[in-house]
Amino acid sequence: MPLDGKGAGPASQTILVVGGGIAGISAALEAAEVGHDVILLEKGPSLGGRVTKLNRYFPKLCHPTCGLEINYQRIRKNPRLKVLTMSEPVNVAGSRGAFTVTVKRHPRFINERCTACGDCAEATETMVPNSYNYGLDKVKAAYLPHEHAMPMRYVIAPEAIAAGEGDKLKAACKYDAIEPDQKEETFELNVGAIVWATGWVPYDANKLDLYSYAHSPDIINNVEMERLAAHDGPTQGKILRPSNGEPAKKIALIQCAGSRDNNHLAYCSRICCLGSLKHAAYVREQYADAEVHIYYIDIRAHDKLESFYQKVKDDPQVSFIKSKPGHIRVGDDGRPVLHGERTIDREIYSEPYDLVVLATGMQPSAVAGYTPQIGLMSDDYGFVVPKDLDTNEGIFSCGVAAGPLDVSLSVQSATAAALKAVQAVRQTT
Repeated sequence: MPLDGKGAGPASQTILVVGGGIAGISAALEAAEVGHDVILLEKGPSLGGRVTKLNRYFPKLCHPTCGLEINYQRIRKNPRLKVLTMSEPVNVAGSRGAFTVTVKRHPRFINERCTACGDCAEATETMVPNSYNYGLDKVKAAYLPHEHAMPMRYVIAPEAIAAGEGDKLKAACKYDAIEPDQKEETFELNVGAIVWATGWVPYDANKLDLYSYAHSPDIINNVEMERLAAHDGPTQGKILRPSNGEPAKKIALIQCAGSRDNNHLAYCSRICCLGSLKHAAYVREQYADAEVHIYYIDIRAHDKLESFYQKVKDDPQVSFIKSKPGHIRVGDDGRPVLHGERTIDREIYSEPYDLVVLATGMQPSAVAGYTPQIGLMSDDYGFVVPKDLDTNEGIFSCGVAAGPLDVSLSVQSATAAALKAVQAVRQTT
């Protein structure tokens, strides 16, 4: 498929999707499967976004691998869909049917001949923080993003090249897949419509000074808890205290950590309560004698997920404490200690825990990234929304780029955006 998007007709019929998470994948596939050429840009080395880092989905608590693999198979089988990883847009110009998108592609230092054999990882001595596990452990500087990566290709961190290991890595590869001289490059795409699906980042828990996130390894956030529970996480799925590797059997889950708070995120991110309910289930599966305390303002389990909340609530070893903890301090024994007041009985508490999990909210990635000024705007919270609902300018947002959504609602949002993009390019012929 030509990357310039030129085909029959006076205007481009190619659709560009920015962001390779679950929303971007869904939008790209829907548009491609109705007959349009689609280019899917992903800033990172592989597709799947934050869904790949989840241990399980709620409410059935099944692993996300199966759903993602179905989509990956659809991608592999569709010649109309081209995936460009390590790529991000830095400028959008033009109008519906004739957009010019400037794309920056970062060096991967490995080409398409990679077979994922792992010889380069064996050759490097450089270690880097493992971004897949949110920095909870380290990985070789030549690494496969994760075991279910799409594309299934290694990537070399710039640190290995800076350490002078380029020639050594090149010599270790028998498939001539290592290119240590790769440079950042910029090119242009001509497309007819754009779907913005840039996703989200967890709110920075370091900004929650009173919760001492930076002062104890045993105070983590909710996405880090997903990796602790995952079989390919830093502890191979064992929920342990990061400080000493001991089993975490008394755990506090703090809701709305920075959310619904005008000093941080003023909105509800929709998924945090359900995520914590899931975390309680993780702990109880592993430890029959575990004690889980959920500190909450109110529990928001939307739609049919109320039954999942009731199931967790019925567990006698899971307690719901209506309170927003005032602060967390590290005790003399190194354990985090929660201090606050119970909302209902006004009792003051000072409670130590093996592990504290902060349910931080979802912040749109667009807050720190490029956002096109044509057709879209950032709302008061940084989510990317249409400038005018009645005008079709050919650029649309979906998924958590547009607002807080769970996985299923993100997919629905992506399908709607794909339909709008298809309508936009067809109206220009």
